[in-house]
Amino acid sequence: MQHSFIRRRAGVPSVRLALACGIAGWALASTQAMAQVPAAEEDMGAIVVTGTRPIAESEAAALEIQKNWDSLVTVAASDSVGRLPDQNIAQAASRLPGISVERDQGQARYINLRGAPKTWTTLSFDGINVVSPEGRDARFDSIPSAIAGKIIVSKAVTPDMPGETVAGNVNVITRSAFDYDGFHLAGKGGLGFAELGDKKEYEGALVVSDRFQTGIGEIGVLLSGSYYERNMVTDNFETDYERVSQDQRPGNATRFWAHEAENKLYRLTRKNWSVSGRVDWKPDEANSISLRSVYTIFTDDEARDNYRFDLDDRQSDLSNGSAACPTAVNTTPTTTGYADVCIGNTPQKGTIYGIDIRQRSTLRAFRQSIFTNTLAGDHEFADGWKLSWVGNYTESKDDRSIVGEATWDSPSTRTLRPTVAYDFSDPNLSRLTLYRTLQLASPTRYTAGAQVTAVDDFTKPLSGFTVLDAVDTTKAYTGRLVVARELEHATLKAGFQYDRRTKTADEQQITLNAAQAATVLPTDYNQFSIDQKFLGKIPMGYTFRYFDTDKMRAASEAAQAAYAFAPNTGNNYRVREEVLAGFLMGTVHYDWGSVVGGVRVEHVKNHGFAIATVTPVSGPAVSTPETRESSQTLAFPSLHINYNIDDSKKLRFSFNSGAARADYDQMRPNFVVNDSDRVISGGNPDVKPERAYGVDTYFEWYVKPQGYLMVGLFYKHVEDVLYNQRRTYGLTDLNSGGIDRSDYGYTRIANGGSGRIYGMEAAAQFQLEPWTENLGLPSFMGGFGISANLTLNDSKVEKPAVEGIPARKVRLPGTSDFVYNIGGYYEKYGLSIRLQYQNRSKWLDTVSDTLADAGDTYWDSDDELDFSARYAITKNFEIYFDASNLLNHPGRRFSDPGSLLRASGVQAPDSSNQTIEWERFGRRYTGGIRFNF
Repeated sequence: MQHSFIRRRAGVPSVRLALACGIAGWALASTQAMAQVPAAEEDMGAIVVTGTRPIAESEAAALEIQKNWDSLVTVAASDSVGRLPDQNIAQAASRLPGISVERDQGQARYINLRGAPKTWTTLSFDGINVVSPEGRDARFDSIPSAIAGKIIVSKAVTPDMPGETVAGNVNVITRSAFDYDGFHLAGKGGLGFAELGDKKEYEGALVVSDRFQTGIGEIGVLLSGSYYERNMVTDNFETDYERVSQDQRPGNATRFWAHEAENKLYRLTRKNWSVSGRVDWKPDEANSISLRSVYTIFTDDEARDNYRFDLDDRQSDLSNGSAACPTAVNTTPTTTGYADVCIGNTPQKGTIYGIDIRQRSTLRAFRQSIFTNTLAGDHEFADGWKLSWVGNYTESKDDRSIVGEATWDSPSTRTLRPTVAYDFSDPNLSRLTLYRTLQLASPTRYTAGAQVTAVDDFTKPLSGFTVLDAVDTTKAYTGRLVVARELEHATLKAGFQYDRRTKTADEQQITLNAAQAATVLPTDYNQFSIDQKFLGKIPMGYTFRYFDTDKMRAASEAAQAAYAFAPNTGNNYRVREEVLAGFLMGTVHYDWGSVVGGVRVEHVKNHGFAIATVTPVSGPAVSTPETRESSQTLAFPSLHINYNIDDSKKLRFSFNSGAARADYDQMRPNFVVNDSDRVISGGNPDVKPERAYGVDTYFEWYVKPQGYLMVGLFYKHVEDVLYNQRRTYGLTDLNSGGIDRSDYGYTRIANGGSGRIYGMEAAAQFQLEPWTENLGLPSFMGGFGISANLTLNDSKVEKPAVEGIPARKVRLPGTSDFVYNIGGYYEKYGLSIRLQYQNRSKWLDTVSDTLADAGDTYWDSDDELDFSARYAITKNFEIYFDASNLLNHPGRRFSDPGSLLRASGVQAPDSSNQTIEWERFGRRYTGGIRFNF
């Protein structure tokens, strides 16, 4: 079984790199041979930034696009992408009005448009929807901003957009040779560091293009590439809370105990690199054909040292007594003391005696890639007829492979396990103090011995080793044909589109028990680790040793040589989605503005294949193939009215509709049954799309000579809300071998009730330059400018009753009550300085479905302050400096136990002090040089 992930991943990027480079390289060579004279005229649609005042000029270009668009959009144009430390598309777009982001390891990853869930935002390259490697949760951190000429964010959906676009679409317009006047060469190179762990960063980008007049028309060729590497460590602690069934003492209804406390100590390297090639051919003014290829990769190599203290290790020893008891501190209890108020423990402070350390040493090798190839054409004919066509093939890969994971667990002897004193009263700190565990006789009791500062001094025998090879591949084919007719005051369009997307999950694993693991790696952790000082700054209360990544790789290779991979059949599936769509759309222009309206109709057909697995209490698992098909036809009408109050002020009104479909893995047609845990999990191919209908009203003022004011209101009604459901299975179709599984716990994606989200947004952009003379200000003051935006929203959706929790209303996951950005800059005399602040309030992460949980979970408010400076040495060279995450505030996730208590009729206040995840990443600084010819 030598087709392991180590070999399977080798060589693939080089093939795609050659293809992307070859498109531009071949065309560049052949056009040079045919070239006669450079193009004399620039394309009228190009955005050219001279570099004299890049921020102001790019803002002006973006506002010109917004003003002339026939629907509600916001734009980041040309040099505004990358003028701040905006390495990826998510961070670049987050500067725009109505956009917030969700971060991972301090990097912007997902985009929320006007507070809506991330699943409502679609991603496009040059107007072609791209399936993210993860699925419908479009990840934007895997797309470097270096490939973009501009980013157009559509907030009002039109009939020519896919129906799954609910909140809006982020369209990445790739660079073209026709964006420039002739030969163009630009790039940058930089070096930086992250202060946490003193780790290095590297970045570079290069774009080269030219335009050629040939005997068969004008040809433009562009080749670009980018590279970004970020080495870092994180400070982290996580705490998981639960309601304890044995805790029956008075006051138990509002007590939730930490059943596990852990530190995930990361050493990681993240890289983004991309290469793109584009050839544009214009035989004449009426025709153009474009061939585009983009290959972008995001890699995440993480070494995780995870120490988990299993506080509920002997929960069954706890008394079920319900009478009141003394709460004085007892330092010699007969049990571990978990969830025991009778020995003086509380959910926030206490001591647990002789519990298990469950240590994991994990080396991940995650890789996500998008390889998209497009052939497109635009043609104009007599009498105002136009034809455009597109063919696209995109392959997205989500490689979730784990090079190796070694597990180390405390022995069963209590005196070889630690006693842990915990203090969770500070939401920003998890205080754990470790002691030896001593046993007292007559009766048997336990107490704390000497304090231990090095956690690896405790005995933790090797208990297992795992190698995971897991790759999800999505192959998508798109064909689109649009016919348009230009009339005197109107444009009519009819379009047809076919999409076929197939996602295949292929997962296999080597799982070794303790004896087998001992044949590939040392059984003594100290021989598997390195003596290196802790790279973070969080006060954990103990020291530890990092595992040796080289020894982990050696152990992985030894395991693959000696043992075979076994497929994880329950996690493997294939889901195919086919969408046949047609739309009719008309744009009518009046003296006062324009009206855009039409309807899109989509027929969606799904086919799913998976393995249903039943694991009996005794005997081998039984697996059977499952195949399901479903189809549905939906219509999406929309109407947009753009009213020009005068040549600088606009009113926009719109009605639009869309449907967010469940993700591919959520539609797989299989069940995984575990009789030992009495649970069933699986997909739901019958789940309905989440339908949304929205209205927008916006006022825009393009202040002359340069400035912008906007205020708008939006509302969306949602039906058949998608959420993760946990309930009792309730059916007998999975009963076998005399086992009744109808009362098992069952989790899957499901439809809820209806709901809504509404709110307002406002934005302003100004520079002093046009008014300095009228205001009597000195000329140097003209370099100052400001941009600011604010989004307020409110959401409520119906959550059906489940597992004893009555029906209730919750906010939409991912929605903050407010999001705002404010930035000031100065540009003059070749100097460009900018300071930008972003803030979003807390947002709902997950909705709890069972009273055993500690309630709904939220991410706490998040903010970031960034600084950038550039100085133009000459018109062709500039130096730059970027500083990111200057406030260095932590990311914090917490649970609200009061959410379920209130839903169950128990009076409980709002609570946010139960931190379940806390991370800090440190400030980052980068500097370098940019050139432009």
